Amino acid sequence: MKGNSSNLSRRQFILTTAAGVAVGLTGYPSFLRAAEEVDIAVISGEPAAATRKAMEALGGIARFVKKGQRVVIKPNMSFARTPDFAATTHPQVVFAVARACVDAGAKEVLVLDHTLQRAELCLDRTGIREACRNIKGVHVFALQDRKFFREIQVPQGKVLERVEVLADILDNAVLINVPVAKSHSTTGVSLGLKGLMGLIWDRGSFHSRFDINQGIADLATVIRPQLTILDATRAMVSGGPGGPGEVRKPNLVIAGVDPVAVDSYGAGIVPWYGQNFSGRQVDHLLAAHQRGLGKIDVEKLRIHKGTA
Repeated sequence: MKGNSSNLSRRQFILTTAAGVAVGLTGYPSFLRAAEEVDIAVISGEPAAATRKAMEALGGIARFVKKGQRVVIKPNMSFARTPDFAATTHPQVVFAVARACVDAGAKEVLVLDHTLQRAELCLDRTGIREACRNIKGVHVFALQDRKFFREIQVPQGKVLERVEVLADILDNAVLINVPVAKSHSTTGVSLGLKGLMGLIWDRGSFHSRFDINQGIADLATVIRPQLTILDATRAMVSGGPGGPGEVRKPNLVIAGVDPVAVDSYGAGIVPWYGQNFSGRQVDHLLAAHQRGLGKIDVEKLRIHKGTA
């Protein structure tokens, strides 16, 4: 579906005032029906503005976050790098999501990642803690203590039978995944599904004990974000995941409910290591698609494109 997101926002106000009538007749306000016809939103522009417009194109954050709910935002802040390295999620993307959740009435917003490098350095250099500092009810943590994780079973796992995940995402929290687009020395790219590894305790096993691509697909069967917002404002196209590497600037934010669709589109926005490829050529995306976890063929996606 293509259209003008600013027009959608104006219509949204009008339609919301008549939501009782709309719900009574059709079950959903018509702006939400329109948003649900979109698989992904692809918005170009500055990080915060593009993020806000991407959320609007999907029906607004209130589609996902209700008053009084707890929200976990999972950015990539694993490396003690400043935003220009493109190793971590842009702080203004995280700010825009956190601000929207608070405005929607979330009672608490936790911005969490299990960082690979020293927690304090990651919080400082990524700029994410500073960006969210003045938003009441938003707390940014880098968790590196096993007590914050809880073991769960993976009923559909092929290589994972159980895994320890951050307990905060298990207690009826809304999970919003906000990864950055970057290359990865093992998986080719690191986007949304790969970024879910920042929610588990033992990442080493994915690299040493079994096929990492099947492990990522297994993990995606039990960690299911309600919304994925891919920060492709910058993309580290070589030298990932920590860099330094070559950084390009697609200036895009890609958002959707379907994490495979978001990642598959993200895989095709730039050449990685000098080579163009599709989502089907990313082993963990193909594995997730084959498990029925999302759409992978970009040409079959319903895409809303716009500019912030």
